[in-house]
Amino acid sequence: MAAGSVGRSSELFVDDGKNTIASQLASRLREAVVSGQLEAGSKINLDRARQQFHVSLSPLREALARLISDGLVEFEDNRGYRVASVSLSNLEEITSLREELETYALREAMRVGDFNWEGDVMRALHRLNRTERDASRPETLEKWEALHREFHLTLIAGCNKPLLLSFCKVLLNLNDRYRRTFLRATSGDRNVSVEHSEIAQGTVARDVDYACAKLRDHIHRTGTNLRKHLADNGIR
Repeated sequence: MAAGSVGRSSELFVDDGKNTIASQLASRLREAVVSGQLEAGSKINLDRARQQFHVSLSPLREALARLISDGLVEFEDNRGYRVASVSLSNLEEITSLREELETYALREAMRVGDFNWEGDVMRALHRLNRTERDASRPETLEKWEALHREFHLTLIAGCNKPLLLSFCKVLLNLNDRYRRTFLRATSGDRNVSVEHSEIAQGTVARDVDYACAKLRDHIHRTGTNLRKHLADNGIR
């Protein structure tokens, strides 16, 4: 899919002093890649994207550079920009890194996180579990996905390690691209809301071993389901 196929082409980006045009554009393109609007391996036509988003080449190149650092876009001499490809080996690496880094971040968060962080975790859980997710209604999926991401990041936000959180955000984006693209039409094979609740309750109770084990199992089961789904669809 070419960059010109990204939705909301009439939107305008304005530098408001807090979020530069490049930052806003990077967020929009990141969502397009993660959601599957821009398909894995597809070429990104700079002129088409520039015209669609009504921006100059400078912020567009800056936005794409950020996605390259996130592992979502690739650049090759004489071939230009392309959405990063997908593979079983890439998914396996992402899953194993998430298991290690997110459980470490959660362990640290339970060690140093304060009372306000505990409240944030439970509020994020409540918002997520009260939100409908219906594969036949895309608008519900988009809202649920945003709250799902918020929940996972809130869980580890109390670790007070900015670099670690940055790594975890990148891995979550990479993982979500697989999950959202290939599981959009499936309902899953387990009660994810129960898993989220167990993780959150163990976290605020500061039951380190329990909460970390539940989070690791949650990430691992998702990875297992995704690997099977990719294999079934001929992805190697």
